[in-house]
Amino acid sequence: MKLLTKTTMATILGLVMAVSAQAAPKEPYTQAGFSTRQAEEQQAPIHWVSIAQIKESLKDKPPMNVSFDIDDTVLASSGCFYYGKEKYSPNDYSYLKNQDFWDEINAGCDKYSIPKQVAKELIDMHQERGDQIFFITGRTAGKDDQVTPLLAKTFNVKNMQPVNFMGGHGQEQLKTKYNKAAGILKHNVQLHYGDSDDDILAAKEAGIRGIRVLRATNSTYTPFPQAGGYGEEVIVNSSY
Repeated sequence: MKLLTKTTMATILGLVMAVSAQAAPKEPYTQAGFSTRQAEEQQAPIHWVSIAQIKESLKDKPPMNVSFDIDDTVLASSGCFYYGKEKYSPNDYSYLKNQDFWDEINAGCDKYSIPKQVAKELIDMHQERGDQIFFITGRTAGKDDQVTPLLAKTFNVKNMQPVNFMGGHGQEQLKTKYNKAAGILKHNVQLHYGDSDDDILAAKEAGIRGIRVLRATNSTYTPFPQAGGYGEEVIVNSSY
């Protein structure tokens, strides 16, 4: 084993000091940041898709039945739910089990909900293909359904079908673990879009393709789900 000479050791030490000096910040950082390596380590292997890619994937398929969730998928409707919570149960979420809330909210509150651009583009794309559009929501039905005509007008839906309100039903009656799966199966839907975990899991239960739409960023429906967490496709730029 050869011993390092003083000259060799001095050379190595000089190189180490030079590299350290090169890597060190020129001025002290003023806040926490991250390195490229740290950023890459945090990136999840999400299957991102665009509307154009979805359209391409369907080019050889005949017209089909396609369904959409409503809240945070096609409409940014948190304002209605915030209003309902403040009116019916400001200290908890029991308003979601209050039929008075659903009667009021489904009877016209959505005229204040903001349509999402991604929904308009998706519905246009599917209708150009000749696909039949359905809306399947976890909402509970109210006495006056103003949601169906509003969606038909907002998204120019051809041959509009009544909204499927799946809330308030027992699992025994539906015979599915996830309530939207019953609506998917009922209408022989082959592709379902939604923002929630239940949307993706309902699609999986029904044995069809489920695609995640990112929840509206100003949504009061928290905590936010982990998009792509079930290996599903996630649409880019779909929070608005």
